[in-house]
Amino acid sequence: MVEMKSEPYTITFGIIGAGRIGKLHADNLLSHVKGAKLKTVTDPFLDEEWAASRNIPVTGKDHRIMLDDPEIDAILIGSPSPEHAAQMIECARAGKHIFCEKPIALDPDIIRNALAEVEKSGVKLQVGFNRRFDPNFAAVQEQIASGALGEPHIIRITSRDPAPPPAEYVASSGGLFMDMTIHDFDMARFLCGSEVTEVHAYGAVLVDPEIGKAGDIDTAVISLKFANGALGIIENSRKAVYGYDQRVEVFGAKGTAMADNNTPTSMVVLNESGTIRDKPLYFFLERYKIAFVAEMQAFVDAVRNDEPTKVSGKDGLVPVLIALAAQESLKTGKPIKVDSL
Repeated sequence: MVEMKSEPYTITFGIIGAGRIGKLHADNLLSHVKGAKLKTVTDPFLDEEWAASRNIPVTGKDHRIMLDDPEIDAILIGSPSPEHAAQMIECARAGKHIFCEKPIALDPDIIRNALAEVEKSGVKLQVGFNRRFDPNFAAVQEQIASGALGEPHIIRITSRDPAPPPAEYVASSGGLFMDMTIHDFDMARFLCGSEVTEVHAYGAVLVDPEIGKAGDIDTAVISLKFANGALGIIENSRKAVYGYDQRVEVFGAKGTAMADNNTPTSMVVLNESGTIRDKPLYFFLERYKIAFVAEMQAFVDAVRNDEPTKVSGKDGLVPVLIALAAQESLKTGKPIKVDSL
């Protein structure tokens, strides 16, 4: 059982994995998150030049160097997804608080086992569903939670990538529902304030034939039913030629709240040719820059103040259960009930 310190203190971090997401979190911890410092980064293929440029005190190839380090309070798991659950268990047994990128695993039983170890250890866990911390989406959720919109009736989420991933990535990603839509499943729960009970998924290969050859789809529309009676619609595409398309809308008994795309500027030009405005920000690193900082600040604050984290282990499990139901629906052509916890 981890011992909680009696008053706020600086959280010393270690990071497992220094790929694109690990580097982003490292830079945020070094420069943008209050009450935190970064001591150690490990990666089997560590970019030594990058680590040296950031003056990271301790680097290495084996993450276990930080498990026995008494100075490290928390470990951020940003390694490849198949390694998350095992590393989470290691961190929990070492008494380290855990921030884990999604997904914890693709198998619910593996997730449940890892969560049981975390609960037994008493460490805190936050799962990396960063979109909850986007100011636009959070503002929509606040309208719902406050009752300003009345009971939610329809949740609509649009999520389209600017370009498809390579086929070799698709083959090991777990599929569109696990890799991409999983964020939207979490957002649907977050916005509606209710659990998804049933899924009906439609999918097609309309963007890149190689994605189909890899056994996946690149275009999808998913209908959702919620426990509170609301209905949901998620639409996904792996390619929007105009940029990263991220929008949500909640229609309720008393009104509607919407969040549109972020753009580099809000300038609009009107002339004889028409209306011209900036395209959406290109991809997730730009679009969710603020959200990545905010989610890490929330985790640090939860550890420092001994409070529950804002994205729990349950929040890491439920979207996987929804994704599995969506996969089954796509295969059978029928609506599928979502498994209970």
